Amino acid sequence: MATETPAKRLKLDGPLIGTHSGHFHADEALAVSMLRLLPTYANSPLVRTRDPEVLSTCHTVVDVGAEYDSGKNRYDHHQREFTTVFPGHNTKLSSAGLVYMHFGKDVIQAVTGLEPGQDLDILFEKIYTDFIEAFDANDNGVNVIAPKDLEAANLTKKFEDRGFSIASVVSRYNYGPKVAEYELATKEQQQAEEDARFARASLFVGEQFRLEVEDRARAWLPARKVVAEAYAKRLEYDPQGRILVLPDGMPWADHLYGLEKESPIPEGVAPHVLYVLFPETTEPNSKWRIRAVSKENGGFENRKDLPDAWKGVRDDALSKVSGIPGGVFVHAAGFIGGNKTFDGALAMAKAAADA
Repeated sequence: MATETPAKRLKLDGPLIGTHSGHFHADEALAVSMLRLLPTYANSPLVRTRDPEVLSTCHTVVDVGAEYDSGKNRYDHHQREFTTVFPGHNTKLSSAGLVYMHFGKDVIQAVTGLEPGQDLDILFEKIYTDFIEAFDANDNGVNVIAPKDLEAANLTKKFEDRGFSIASVVSRYNYGPKVAEYELATKEQQQAEEDARFARASLFVGEQFRLEVEDRARAWLPARKVVAEAYAKRLEYDPQGRILVLPDGMPWADHLYGLEKESPIPEGVAPHVLYVLFPETTEPNSKWRIRAVSKENGGFENRKDLPDAWKGVRDDALSKVSGIPGGVFVHAAGFIGGNKTFDGALAMAKAAADA
């Protein structure tokens, strides 16, 4: 039986959480951290073991025990017959997805203070789609794109990205001390060291989850209404609707893509926005940015780059090559630029759209 240190357990009097000992993964690290965001589990001790008798003493068990029964607080997904998915999705759940499906709304409320209603429902779905589902897929061996499809399309990676994920970071916490030191330790010391590494991994992944939830609630949700209003007014700036003007910087991309899919496009209006304008700061005389819209959310290929002649050019040289006063810069990759005034940024967007 492996537990957190006795000194720490004296301070933890909440319902006992159980998970497996040995090599750990991102899904149970996240599952445990999400539970501990709830008042019920805020002071819960954790036992890491594969002993059924010990697990039977736990109030809640995640990722071990070969049982999924929310009525008994058992959330394992390794049993052969397990096929549960999050509503509206196709990825089989891991322990992270199971805990989120059953406790996610309560966790979001605990973190953000959101009341039950449409905003909470929207955020619950969004956090699963953009954050949790990747944990489920990773733990169940699901690729973003099937290797056979990549092979059929004759596509290969431009670089190796296996180490560039939350799952890979959590995996690194499994690395123990030097072999000689490890072999000299008692089994109890070895287990205590392993448990300490899991605790650090769980704290890390829990912080990433909390940051995601807080940012979505603070910035992403309020931006929905603002982007919708700007989208409705886009023809005021360009008859073809290719330019979106926002009152300040905000997470606009998700909302724009959704509006384009859901809204009828009037005759003579472009189906897609090409550029988004927003001020750098909230100050009255702020400089303005022009951002090319990506072809897909999160991608690096734009619907239309800023003109090649502008790329990597700054200040007076940019004003001269563009013929538009007040130029500040255009990134060498052509996805973003700036002007000293709104009128200058708008002129740049119109010139780029017509180029």
